[in-house]
Amino acid sequence: MLDKYIIKNGKKLRYGYTTGSCATGASKAATLMLLEGNRLEQVTIDTPKGWQLNLSIHDIVMEGNGVCCSVIKDGGDDPDATNGLKIHSCVKWREDQQIVIDGGIGVGRITKAGLPMKVGMAAINPVPRQMIEKEVRSVIGENRGVDIKIFVPNGEEIAEKTFNPRLGIVGGISILGTSGIVEPMSEEAFKESLAIELSMLKEDGVKKLVMVPGNYGRDLAREHFSIDDKYIFKTSNFIGFMLDEAMEKGIEKILLIGHVGKIVKVAGGIFHTHSKIADGRLETITAHLALMGASVEELKKIMDSNTTEEAVKWILKFGYESVFNTLAKTITEKCCQRTYHQIEIGSVIFSMEEGVLGICPKGKRLLEEFQHE
Repeated sequence: MLDKYIIKNGKKLRYGYTTGSCATGASKAATLMLLEGNRLEQVTIDTPKGWQLNLSIHDIVMEGNGVCCSVIKDGGDDPDATNGLKIHSCVKWREDQQIVIDGGIGVGRITKAGLPMKVGMAAINPVPRQMIEKEVRSVIGENRGVDIKIFVPNGEEIAEKTFNPRLGIVGGISILGTSGIVEPMSEEAFKESLAIELSMLKEDGVKKLVMVPGNYGRDLAREHFSIDDKYIFKTSNFIGFMLDEAMEKGIEKILLIGHVGKIVKVAGGIFHTHSKIADGRLETITAHLALMGASVEELKKIMDSNTTEEAVKWILKFGYESVFNTLAKTITEKCCQRTYHQIEIGSVIFSMEEGVLGICPKGKRLLEEFQHE
């Protein structure tokens, strides 16, 4: 176990190490045993993060021209479907000086373009490949070569609990990790997976999206507006990040559909919508109502609301329902500013109890376009 910790939201959480580090450790250990003929209990590797890992070695098989062994994945305190999996590596001598890395059972294969590896390759990402090659080369020198096969006995079953099926990776898990270390509850890892998913859509020729922060927006887009699933993209809390990615990848049109309690933050210029980052929901709504001439008593009712759903009820009672169209227009303007007006954007606001509350003019036009696909 890795004895390093981070404090998040007042909790002490332990770091772990990636499937890429496991594959690297198993490959280096197998190579050392192949070269020296002695069994190993531990191996040390470097990681791109700059930390050294001392990894325990399991399942050693030494026979003929090859050696196989495994390292157990330790995700630390990060909830991870691959935690506890054994990542195996088999290493055999080659007659040339190359190091050739491939995947076996339980390691996925790429079937769609848009990922860092080419179609047909094993889903062993570039950084783990570099880590494996560096550590193995340090053992065998420049004048020898080996074949390395990474396999994960339970990988195909576990892959069903990951993003892989959505990304067109079939037959197993991916060997991942850009730092070699798993940071508990890492936003960066989640954002990276979203960016990859967007790359896949680009490769499939998708040029327009319906972006929704969560499942409620997705369900509204599907069931109320009858929008095709192929256009619906969940951003989670990372609306700004995904707008940036969409601009970089040449997306031309975006319809943003979100619950008032989430999406109204964007009207206040808040593009990371998790409550721990910023709130401002009621303040943003109250400011727009004040510009419409709402009384101090009415504004106080809004500010004193426990939830945005309660605020919506007061707004409708006071007769200011047009504020939601104004808020939708403001959300659109903020998103257009964020993307330097390179993407055509429209916005739709809804609540769980009242349904659709507001749509900006661009949102109406884009909604009609998506509905008539």
